[in-house]
Amino acid sequence: MKTSFIIAGILALVVIGWAAFIFIWEEDAQTINNFAECADLGFPVTESYPRQCRANGQVFTEEITATEKDDLIRVSAPQPNEEIVSPLTVRGEARGNWYFEASFPAEIIDGNGKQLGIIPIQAQGEWMTTDYVPFETSFSFATATTPTGTLILHKDNPSGLPENDNQLRLPIRFKNVAAGPERTIKLYYYNALKDKDAQGNIQCSSKGLVPVERKIPVTLSPIQDAVKLLLKGELTAAERAQGITTEYPLPGVELKSASLNQGALALAFSDPQNKTGGGSCRVAILWAQIEATAKQFSNVQTVSFTPEELFQP
Repeated sequence: MKTSFIIAGILALVVIGWAAFIFIWEEDAQTINNFAECADLGFPVTESYPRQCRANGQVFTEEITATEKDDLIRVSAPQPNEEIVSPLTVRGEARGNWYFEASFPAEIIDGNGKQLGIIPIQAQGEWMTTDYVPFETSFSFATATTPTGTLILHKDNPSGLPENDNQLRLPIRFKNVAAGPERTIKLYYYNALKDKDAQGNIQCSSKGLVPVERKIPVTLSPIQDAVKLLLKGELTAAERAQGITTEYPLPGVELKSASLNQGALALAFSDPQNKTGGGSCRVAILWAQIEATAKQFSNVQTVSFTPEELFQP
C-alpha cells in the first residue's frame, strides 16, 4: 500500500511538472522575436531552406546573410543588412539554369512577412548556358511598417515542384518606415512631492507614483513592451520639470521574460550588478513603478519578480 502511494505521488509530480513546462513554453512563445530565439526554446524547426521555426501560431524564418547560394547565384547589390530605399537597384549574376525564359522572380517582404513588391528580373545576356549571366534591375516597393525585411531572389520554377525550388534571401533594413498601428500606455514614475505625510516626511509609497503616457506599436506582448520602455527611464524635460523622477535605467537590469497565468504575472529579470538592491525606500519605489506599469493591463492582478533576490533592501 505504501509503495502504491509513493508511485502515485511520483506520477502526480511528473504530470504537474510537465504541465508547468508546457505553460512556460507557450508563454515564452509570446516573447519570441526571431528564428534564433524560437529554435533556442526548442520549438519545431523545419528542414527547408531557409529553415523555419513555428511557435504559438507564428512562423520565424532563419535569415541567411550570404550573398551567394549553391554556386548558382551571387549578388553584389544590395549587401546584407544594407539600408535601402525605393527604388532599389538589385545587381548580380546567376547561372543560366536559375532563369527561365531569361528571367526569375524577386520579392521584398517586411519583418512580418508582408510582401511589399515583386518583380521579374531579366538576364542581361544569353541565358541558355550553365555559365553566370549578369542581371540588374530597379525595384520599386511599398513603404514598410517594420524597420527590417528580406530581399528574396527565387530560382524560376515553372514546374511548380518543391524539389526544384531554391532562393537566396538577403536581410535588409528600410530607411523609410511608415508608422504602424499604435496603442497608448502609461509608465509609472515617481514624484516625491506627492508622497509626503502631514509632517512633510517622504513615505516611499505608491502615493508618489505618477503616470506618463507613451505610444507603442501594437504587438502580441504589450505588457513586456511597457515594462521594457519603463526600464529605459526616458523622461522628457517637461516631465522632469514637474518633479517626476526615476532611477531607471539601471546598468545591466533587463527584462528577460514574462508569463501570465490566471491574472498572476511573473517577470524574470537580469541584474548582474545587483543594481536593484539598496535601501528599503529606494527598493520599494523601484518595485512599485514596475508593478503599477504592469497592473494597468486589466488581465494582470498580481506581479512577482524572479530571481527572488531582486529588489531586496
